[in-house]
Amino acid sequence: MYVGLSAATGAATGCHYILGWSFGLNRDAPPLDLSKLPKLPRQGSPTKRSTEVLAIELTLAAIILLLISTAAVILIIRRRKKFAEMHEDWELEYGPHRFSYKDLYRATKGFDEQNLLGVGGFGRVYKGVLPTSKMEIAVKKISHDSKQGMREFISEIVSMGRLRHRNLVQLLGYCRRQGELLLVYDYITNGSLDRYIFDLKRPPLSWSQRFHAIKGVAAGLLYLHDGWEKLVIHRDIKASNVLMDREFNGRLGDFGLARLYDHGTNPQTTHIVGTLGYLAPELSMTGKATTQTDVYAFGAFLLEVACGRRPMDVHAPEDTPNLVTYVLECWKMDAIAEATDPKLGDDYSVKEVELVLMLGLLCSHPDPMARPSMKQVMQFLEGDAPLPMTTAGSLISSVSKQRYDRMFDDFITSYPSFSDASRHVTDSATLFSTAADFAMQLDA
Repeated sequence: MYVGLSAATGAATGCHYILGWSFGLNRDAPPLDLSKLPKLPRQGSPTKRSTEVLAIELTLAAIILLLISTAAVILIIRRRKKFAEMHEDWELEYGPHRFSYKDLYRATKGFDEQNLLGVGGFGRVYKGVLPTSKMEIAVKKISHDSKQGMREFISEIVSMGRLRHRNLVQLLGYCRRQGELLLVYDYITNGSLDRYIFDLKRPPLSWSQRFHAIKGVAAGLLYLHDGWEKLVIHRDIKASNVLMDREFNGRLGDFGLARLYDHGTNPQTTHIVGTLGYLAPELSMTGKATTQTDVYAFGAFLLEVACGRRPMDVHAPEDTPNLVTYVLECWKMDAIAEATDPKLGDDYSVKEVELVLMLGLLCSHPDPMARPSMKQVMQFLEGDAPLPMTTAGSLISSVSKQRYDRMFDDFITSYPSFSDASRHVTDSATLFSTAADFAMQLDA
């Protein structure tokens, strides 16, 4: 015989315990002695051991949570410090022209070396793509530890952002951090002109492409000097600051050293900045960057592009003449075209080459008053006016000017604040304190 037991609690769940049972067949079941039945087990009653385990688990969980929270706080602080910027009240009016460092960091993939476009004496340039607009940009990082003049500098940078010319690289805005300034430009596809002149791995530009780039840079510089609401002195004209767009138009860029003045005003005395070989001799005496010092640098640029040589090579042997002297010697021998870049072969216009070389010498004249204006330069390049009737001898007839030019080069290259690697001039008050001694040498 089998006996089955069952229990039900409806839809609810529960536990059922059989502590005892009594059964009778064809008679009454014998009574149960409840006092002898076992007690019901206590539900949910933890043992001492389980209580200790639970306490340990809770303690470990609390420690882990504390460590995670601490790590999160440290990460947030570091992240904020990583993307920290400098903001001052006077910058509020320049808000639309300011980029966030976080956007620039993401655009350049953390300023990855693979996005490095170039390195100069004043900073490193990176390619980037803005995360929201997908616009291609070039970001130049400049060390700037001093707050002195920062407000005026930012004001000029923002003002130059309004410059509009097909032969200028558009300056989009800036970002400022502790000890660092970032300038944001349009990205120009084909890179800098100097790479096409000096990089042997690239096919050299033809003469027609070089001449087209020269005229483009001249047009852009004329706009800076005469075509805008203010006078802009670029102060760093050279092939590495000329960028080539898709159509190989030359576009003058890098306005990090540029200065603004009202038309007709006298430029202020500043520290000498620029690149060796492009600095006008009078800068050591006056300390004033003018349109004529820009013209001098443009003359060095003309010779650089036509000859395929840098105006001054600090790594060349000591007896190597500078570029102006070399071209002058060729002109004196009535063979100025021999100074042309050998990589061009015979594929060039002799008339155009001679025009560029002679104009380069004229712009590099030691006397600033003898240099043409950029308006005249454009007329010469476009063939709207002939070059002044002159000879090589007339350019070097003044012994004092020859000595002035040569002694200036010696003075600059011997000054300790110049870097052979970058060939750039750095700020220095000492440079001006020795200018008087230099002037006395000229009169000796």
